Amino acid sequence: MKASSAKWLAAAALLPFAAVFCVFQIAPLVWVAVHSALTDSGVSAQNYLDVVTSPFYRQAVGHSLEISAWSSLLGIAIAVLGSYSLRQVDGRLREIVMAFSNMTSNFAGVPLAFAFIILLGFNGCLTLLLRHWGWMQSFNLYSKTGLIILYTYFQIPLGVLLLYPAFDALREDWRESAALLGASGWQYWRHIGLPVLAPALLGTFVILFANALGAYATVYALTTGNYNVLPIRISSLVAGDTSLDPNMASALAMVLVGLMTVVTIVHQWLLKRSYHVAR
Repeated sequence: MKASSAKWLAAAALLPFAAVFCVFQIAPLVWVAVHSALTDSGVSAQNYLDVVTSPFYRQAVGHSLEISAWSSLLGIAIAVLGSYSLRQVDGRLREIVMAFSNMTSNFAGVPLAFAFIILLGFNGCLTLLLRHWGWMQSFNLYSKTGLIILYTYFQIPLGVLLLYPAFDALREDWRESAALLGASGWQYWRHIGLPVLAPALLGTFVILFANALGAYATVYALTTGNYNVLPIRISSLVAGDTSLDPNMASALAMVLVGLMTVVTIVHQWLLKRSYHVAR
Protein backbone atom coordinates (compact mmCIF):
# COMPACT_ATOMS: atom_id res chain seq x y z
CA MET A 1 0.00 0.00 0.00
CA LYS A 2 1.35 3.38 -0.95
CA ALA A 3 2.10 5.93 1.74
CA SER A 4 -0.49 8.34 0.34
CA SER A 5 -3.18 5.65 0.35
CA ALA A 6 -2.33 4.76 3.96
CA LYS A 7 -2.68 8.40 5.00
CA TRP A 8 -6.06 8.70 3.31
CA LEU A 9 -7.23 5.48 4.95
CA ALA A 10 -6.10 6.74 8.37
CA ALA A 11 -7.87 10.06 7.78
CA ALA A 12 -11.07 8.23 6.77
CA ALA A 13 -10.89 6.12 9.94
CA LEU A 14 -10.81 9.33 12.00
CA LEU A 15 -13.98 10.72 10.43
CA PRO A 16 -16.43 8.99 12.84
CA PHE A 17 -14.46 10.26 15.83
CA ALA A 18 -14.26 13.75 14.33
CA ALA A 19 -18.02 13.77 13.71
CA VAL A 20 -18.82 12.67 17.28
CA PHE A 21 -16.32 15.20 18.68
CA CYS A 22 -17.86 18.05 16.70
CA VAL A 23 -21.45 17.11 17.57
CA PHE A 24 -20.94 16.50 21.29
CA GLN A 25 -18.03 18.85 22.09
CA ILE A 26 -17.58 21.68 19.61
CA ALA A 27 -21.24 22.35 18.80
CA PRO A 28 -22.41 22.61 22.45
CA LEU A 29 -19.44 24.84 23.26
CA VAL A 30 -20.24 27.14 20.35
CA TRP A 31 -23.93 27.21 21.37
CA VAL A 32 -23.02 28.15 24.95
CA ALA A 33 -20.54 30.80 23.77
CA VAL A 34 -23.12 32.40 21.45
CA HIS A 35 -25.91 32.43 24.04
CA SER A 36 -23.61 33.82 26.72
CA ALA A 37 -23.55 37.07 24.72
CA LEU A 38 -27.32 37.30 24.34
CA THR A 39 -29.60 39.37 26.57
CA ASP A 40 -33.16 40.61 26.37
CA SER A 41 -31.92 43.70 24.54
CA GLY A 42 -29.78 41.79 22.04
CA VAL A 43 -26.09 40.97 21.78
CA SER A 44 -23.98 42.51 24.54
CA ALA A 45 -21.44 41.75 27.23
CA GLN A 46 -23.93 42.46 30.03
CA ASN A 47 -23.96 38.87 31.29
CA TYR A 48 -20.19 38.93 31.76
CA LEU A 49 -20.38 42.34 33.41
CA ASP A 50 -22.94 40.94 35.83
CA VAL A 51 -20.59 38.06 36.66
CA VAL A 52 -17.74 40.49 37.36
CA THR A 53 -19.75 43.06 39.31
CA SER A 54 -22.07 40.77 41.27
CA PRO A 55 -20.70 39.78 44.72
CA PHE A 56 -22.89 36.68 44.58
CA TYR A 57 -21.34 35.37 41.36
CA ARG A 58 -17.84 36.40 42.43
CA GLN A 59 -18.37 34.42 45.62
CA ALA A 60 -19.37 31.36 43.55
CA VAL A 61 -16.18 31.66 41.49
CA GLY A 62 -14.07 32.14 44.61
CA HIS A 63 -15.61 29.16 46.41
CA SER A 64 -15.15 26.92 43.36
CA LEU A 65 -11.51 27.90 42.93
CA GLU A 66 -10.68 27.59 46.63
CA ILE A 67 -12.33 24.21 47.11
CA SER A 68 -10.85 22.84 43.87
CA ALA A 69 -7.33 24.09 44.64
CA TRP A 70 -7.23 22.81 48.23
CA SER A 71 -8.80 19.45 47.45
CA SER A 72 -6.42 18.97 44.49
CA LEU A 73 -3.34 19.85 46.55
CA LEU A 74 -4.36 17.62 49.46
CA GLY A 75 -5.41 14.84 47.11
CA ILE A 76 -2.18 14.90 45.13
CA ALA A 77 -0.05 15.04 48.30
CA ILE A 78 -1.74 11.94 49.71
CA ALA A 79 -1.70 10.24 46.29
CA VAL A 80 2.07 10.78 45.98
CA LEU A 81 2.67 9.14 49.35
CA GLY A 82 0.27 6.33 48.50
CA SER A 83 1.76 5.70 45.05
CA TYR A 84 5.30 5.67 46.41
CA SER A 85 4.28 3.31 49.23
CA LEU A 86 2.68 0.92 46.74
CA ARG A 87 6.05 0.60 45.02
CA GLN A 88 7.57 -0.70 48.26
CA VAL A 89 5.04 -3.48 49.00
CA ASP A 90 4.60 -6.93 47.50
CA GLY A 91 2.69 -7.48 44.29
CA ARG A 92 -0.46 -9.05 45.76
CA LEU A 93 -1.16 -6.19 48.16
CA ARG A 94 -0.38 -3.70 45.39
CA GLU A 95 -2.95 -5.31 43.09
CA ILE A 96 -5.60 -5.22 45.83
CA VAL A 97 -4.98 -1.53 46.59
CA MET A 98 -4.99 -0.58 42.89
CA ALA A 99 -8.25 -2.47 42.34
CA PHE A 100 -9.75 -0.69 45.35
CA SER A 101 -8.54 2.68 44.04
CA ASN A 102 -10.06 1.95 40.65
CA MET A 103 -13.40 1.14 42.30
CA THR A 104 -13.45 4.11 44.71
CA SER A 105 -12.46 6.58 41.97
CA ASN A 106 -16.02 6.10 40.67
CA PHE A 107 -17.60 6.43 44.10
CA ALA A 108 -18.99 9.96 43.95
CA GLY A 109 -22.22 11.85 43.63
CA VAL A 110 -25.24 10.99 45.80
CA PRO A 111 -23.82 7.76 47.34
CA LEU A 112 -20.66 9.56 48.47
CA ALA A 113 -22.62 12.47 49.94
CA PHE A 114 -24.93 10.05 51.76
CA ALA A 115 -21.96 8.12 53.16
CA PHE A 116 -20.36 11.30 54.50
CA ILE A 117 -23.65 12.45 56.02
CA ILE A 118 -23.89 9.13 57.89
CA LEU A 119 -20.28 9.41 59.08
CA LEU A 120 -19.65 13.13 59.57
CA GLY A 121 -23.04 14.84 59.48
CA PHE A 122 -24.42 16.71 62.48
CA ASN A 123 -25.60 13.38 63.93
CA GLY A 124 -23.11 11.14 62.13
CA CYS A 125 -21.60 8.21 63.98
CA LEU A 126 -18.03 9.54 63.82
CA THR A 127 -19.16 13.06 64.70
CA LEU A 128 -20.99 11.89 67.82
CA LEU A 129 -18.06 9.69 68.83
CA LEU A 130 -15.47 12.44 68.41
CA ARG A 131 -17.66 14.97 70.21
CA HIS A 132 -17.96 12.50 73.08
CA TRP A 133 -14.16 12.51 73.29
CA GLY A 134 -14.10 16.31 73.20
CA TRP A 135 -13.01 16.71 69.54
CA MET A 136 -14.68 18.36 66.52
CA GLN A 137 -17.05 20.43 68.62
CA SER A 138 -17.55 22.99 65.86
CA PHE A 139 -17.05 20.84 62.76
CA ASN A 140 -19.66 21.36 60.03
CA LEU A 141 -19.69 18.96 57.10
CA TYR A 142 -21.83 21.39 55.10
CA SER A 143 -19.26 24.20 55.30
CA LYS A 144 -16.28 24.96 53.07
CA THR A 145 -14.01 22.79 55.23
CA GLY A 146 -16.43 19.88 55.00
CA LEU A 147 -16.66 20.22 51.22
CA ILE A 148 -12.86 20.26 50.92
CA ILE A 149 -12.69 17.02 52.91
CA LEU A 150 -15.42 15.50 50.75
CA TYR A 151 -13.75 16.57 47.50
CA THR A 152 -10.36 15.34 48.70
CA TYR A 153 -11.82 11.90 49.29
CA PHE A 154 -12.75 11.34 45.65
CA GLN A 155 -9.55 13.04 44.45
CA ILE A 156 -7.21 10.57 46.19
CA PRO A 157 -8.09 7.36 44.24
CA LEU A 158 -7.92 9.19 40.91
CA GLY A 159 -4.58 10.72 41.90
CA VAL A 160 -3.17 7.30 42.82
CA LEU A 161 -4.27 5.81 39.49
CA LEU A 162 -2.64 8.68 37.58
CA LEU A 163 0.59 8.92 39.58
CA TYR A 164 1.35 5.25 40.17
CA PRO A 165 2.75 4.63 36.64
CA ALA A 166 4.89 7.78 36.91
CA PHE A 167 7.07 6.15 39.56
CA ASP A 168 8.31 3.70 36.91
CA ALA A 169 10.53 6.56 35.71
CA LEU A 170 12.48 6.51 38.97
CA ARG A 171 15.26 3.93 38.92
CA GLU A 172 16.55 2.43 42.13
CA ASP A 173 20.17 2.74 41.04
CA TRP A 174 19.72 6.55 40.94
CA ARG A 175 19.00 6.54 44.67
CA GLU A 176 21.93 4.22 45.34
CA SER A 177 24.28 6.38 43.25
CA ALA A 178 23.10 9.53 45.02
CA ALA A 179 23.66 7.88 48.41
CA LEU A 180 27.16 6.78 47.41
CA LEU A 181 27.93 10.37 46.45
CA GLY A 182 26.82 11.57 49.88
CA ALA A 183 23.33 12.89 49.03
CA SER A 184 20.68 12.72 51.71
CA GLY A 185 17.14 11.50 51.09
CA TRP A 186 15.88 15.09 50.82
CA GLN A 187 18.63 16.01 48.35
CA TYR A 188 17.76 12.99 46.21
CA TRP A 189 14.11 13.99 46.00
CA ARG A 190 14.94 17.70 45.57
CA HIS A 191 17.38 17.27 42.69
CA ILE A 192 16.36 13.95 41.09
CA GLY A 193 13.02 12.53 42.19
CA LEU A 194 10.76 15.59 42.07
CA PRO A 195 12.18 17.00 38.78
CA VAL A 196 11.59 13.63 37.12
CA LEU A 197 8.06 13.40 38.54
CA ALA A 198 7.23 17.07 37.91
CA PRO A 199 5.45 16.58 34.54
CA ALA A 200 3.26 13.83 36.00
CA LEU A 201 2.55 15.88 39.14
CA LEU A 202 1.54 18.95 37.14
CA GLY A 203 -0.62 16.94 34.75
CA THR A 204 -2.33 15.14 37.62
CA PHE A 205 -2.98 18.41 39.42
CA VAL A 206 -4.71 19.87 36.36
CA ILE A 207 -6.89 16.76 36.00
CA LEU A 208 -7.81 16.81 39.69
CA PHE A 209 -8.51 20.54 39.55
CA ALA A 210 -10.82 20.11 36.56
CA ASN A 211 -12.48 17.15 38.26
CA ALA A 212 -13.26 19.24 41.34
CA LEU A 213 -14.16 22.42 39.47
CA GLY A 214 -16.89 20.70 37.50
CA ALA A 215 -18.24 18.47 40.29
CA TYR A 216 -21.98 18.93 40.71
CA ALA A 217 -23.86 15.88 41.98
CA THR A 218 -21.84 15.48 45.19
CA VAL A 219 -22.10 19.07 46.39
CA TYR A 220 -25.76 19.28 45.36
CA ALA A 221 -26.67 16.08 47.20
CA LEU A 222 -24.79 17.22 50.30
CA THR A 223 -26.07 20.80 50.49
CA THR A 224 -29.29 20.49 48.40
CA GLY A 225 -27.99 23.33 46.24
CA ASN A 226 -27.53 25.81 49.10
CA TYR A 227 -23.76 26.22 48.80
CA ASN A 228 -22.63 28.85 46.33
CA VAL A 229 -20.33 27.25 43.74
CA LEU A 230 -20.32 27.64 39.96
CA PRO A 231 -21.95 24.30 38.99
CA ILE A 232 -24.79 24.94 41.45
CA ARG A 233 -25.34 28.46 40.09
CA ILE A 234 -25.38 27.22 36.50
CA SER A 235 -27.88 24.51 37.39
CA SER A 236 -30.16 26.91 39.26
CA LEU A 237 -30.24 29.28 36.27
CA VAL A 238 -31.10 26.47 33.87
CA ALA A 239 -33.50 24.35 35.93
CA GLY A 240 -34.30 26.46 38.99
CA ASP A 241 -37.77 27.09 40.35
CA THR A 242 -37.52 30.86 40.80
CA SER A 243 -34.95 32.42 38.45
CA LEU A 244 -34.46 30.98 34.97
CA ASP A 245 -31.80 32.68 32.86
CA PRO A 246 -30.12 30.27 30.41
CA ASN A 247 -28.04 33.06 28.89
CA MET A 248 -26.53 33.96 32.26
CA ALA A 249 -25.93 30.25 32.85
CA SER A 250 -24.08 30.16 29.53
CA ALA A 251 -21.93 33.08 30.64
CA LEU A 252 -21.06 31.31 33.89
CA ALA A 253 -20.27 28.17 31.91
CA MET A 254 -17.90 30.18 29.71
CA VAL A 255 -16.25 31.55 32.86
CA LEU A 256 -15.74 27.93 33.91
CA VAL A 257 -14.22 27.17 30.51
CA GLY A 258 -12.00 30.25 30.80
CA LEU A 259 -10.73 29.21 34.23
CA MET A 260 -9.80 25.77 32.93
CA THR A 261 -8.12 27.32 29.89
CA VAL A 262 -5.98 29.53 32.12
CA VAL A 263 -5.05 26.58 34.33
CA THR A 264 -4.14 24.50 31.27
CA ILE A 265 -1.96 27.29 29.81
CA VAL A 266 -0.14 27.71 33.13
CA HIS A 267 0.28 23.95 33.30
CA GLN A 268 1.86 23.83 29.85
CA TRP A 269 4.22 26.68 30.77
CA LEU A 270 5.28 24.97 33.99
CA LEU A 271 5.62 21.69 32.12
CA LYS A 272 8.13 23.22 29.71
CA ARG A 273 10.08 24.67 32.63
CA SER A 274 10.09 21.31 34.42
CA TYR A 275 11.45 19.59 31.31
CA HIS A 276 14.15 22.26 31.09
CA VAL A 277 15.09 21.78 34.77
CA ALA A 278 15.10 17.99 34.39
CA ARG A 279 17.59 18.25 31.54
